[in-house]
Amino acid sequence: MGNFDIKIEKFLKAFIDNGGYHNVLTGLKNTMEIAIIGLLIGIVIGTLIASIRVLPKYRTLPRVLDKICSFYVAIFRGTPMVVQLLVFYYVLMPLMGIKIDGLNVAITVFGLNSGAYVSEIMRGGILSVDPGQLEGGRSVGMSYATTMFKIVIPQAIKNILPTLGNEFITLVKETSIVSFVGAMDLYKVFNDIGTNNYEFMVPYLVMAVIYIVIVCLITLGIKFMERRLRKSDRRS
Repeated sequence: MGNFDIKIEKFLKAFIDNGGYHNVLTGLKNTMEIAIIGLLIGIVIGTLIASIRVLPKYRTLPRVLDKICSFYVAIFRGTPMVVQLLVFYYVLMPLMGIKIDGLNVAITVFGLNSGAYVSEIMRGGILSVDPGQLEGGRSVGMSYATTMFKIVIPQAIKNILPTLGNEFITLVKETSIVSFVGAMDLYKVFNDIGTNNYEFMVPYLVMAVIYIVIVCLITLGIKFMERRLRKSDRRS
């Protein structure tokens, strides 16, 4: 136990005495910012793609759009997130002459990646809604787009809420790779603390606990929203 006490003492000195907690707070903020904004971007992109992919394919334009969306989904689902980050930061940005910091690159890539996964989740949710809902909206004179976004998609979101929660959790955990493009997240902060002290055991254990707490809080939040939605369904 004496050896472990020394490890804890080194960590506390770096965390409190040397102001390491400031970096931890920054890393936590960046981690949540990347995951939350990435998910919101993913929901917008995923909803648009899912809406396009469930369009009737009677005309040329819907078929062309469907092929483009399928290609987009295949690219982002077929390559690891870290590869997407590296290609975007070290290949595409220099080629286009764009300068963006690592945090914004991470948010962009996480959003684009999430959009591919959310599109499949949303498509399943849309298909799970009774087709009569779409037909009913169309029968009262609403356009296809209006019916989808005012009637079908709100019901689909209720059906896929737990899966969206899982996607959010996945994004939070995936943020541990953003240090590859120079962004500061929880992993980078605790790794730096371990590197400075030549002691990684306690920093990594604390980091694991923080991730577990975040995931538990997200899970509780999703369950709370599910209960609220079930109550509103019963009242209606």
